[in-house]
Amino acid sequence: MSGTGRAVAGGAVAGGGLLVVGEVVTDVVVRHASAPLHGTDTPARISTLPGGAGANVACWAARSGCREVRLLARAGAESAAWHRDALRRAGVRPLLCVDEDAATGTVVALVDSSAERTFLTDSGAVLRLSPGDWSPSLLDGAARLHLSGYLLFGPTSRATAALALREARRRGVPVSVDPASAGFLAALGAAAFLDLVEGVDLLLPNADEARELTGLPEPSDAAAKLSRHVGRVAVTLGDRGVLLAADGTVTARVPAGEVSAPVDSTGAGDAFTGGFLAALIDGADEVSAAAAGCRAGAEAVATVGGRPA
Repeated sequence: MSGTGRAVAGGAVAGGGLLVVGEVVTDVVVRHASAPLHGTDTPARISTLPGGAGANVACWAARSGCREVRLLARAGAESAAWHRDALRRAGVRPLLCVDEDAATGTVVALVDSSAERTFLTDSGAVLRLSPGDWSPSLLDGAARLHLSGYLLFGPTSRATAALALREARRRGVPVSVDPASAGFLAALGAAAFLDLVEGVDLLLPNADEARELTGLPEPSDAAAKLSRHVGRVAVTLGDRGVLLAADGTVTARVPAGEVSAPVDSTGAGDAFTGGFLAALIDGADEVSAAAAGCRAGAEAVATVGGRPA
């Protein structure tokens, strides 16, 4: 596709599947054993990989057994074919709108010796996903809709996300949202973000994002507060697992999966989301689904980049 043409998913999906409306980006993963030295060279191992929170979630959902996963996103013409091929190889049906005027988003992930990552982000075409790229038929056969929170940080993509959310509500399709970035949340404002996601079925922040959205330092308190605003909340805590909350109360604490040799935490939260949603679609209860998500997250931490190996 090019310009503002529509990506049409086609007919209904037997058994229901997952539609992700989000982003693809090109990840430049820089693994450095020592802190970067200012003004000179620092040895590093550098990989260029397909990424993007929405695309990662889609790939991990497919990896976790979801039979039909589709991704609506926008990519620059220079790398759209590469991203499309990578998604197909991962078992995801790519619905990529090709942007002739902006390059694909790029993220430089600086990963230290503890596998913790810091991102430098150029959104590129991500926030240009437009209402003209959306069609209600994209939800045909979908059991769930997942929205990447990155789309809410730009006016054009925010309008597109709102269309998808409105249509999902009209059809009774449950919606999950990943807040995506504590830094971008701080710039947008917690109140504005919460207004945009009010009433969604499932919110999936990490601990930093939950704190930013509530002003509460303790993740359990933040999870409980957020669950009075949306249907359910799953707050990921890294190697401490995940907190589940509903109706103002923490309902479960699920331990993290075991990681024998962590190399890169990029995409670990996306992996949790993909595994969690795939299990929910398959009929698992919330705690079992969260455990499946934690296993996927553990696998991601042992893998360079944000996608399944």
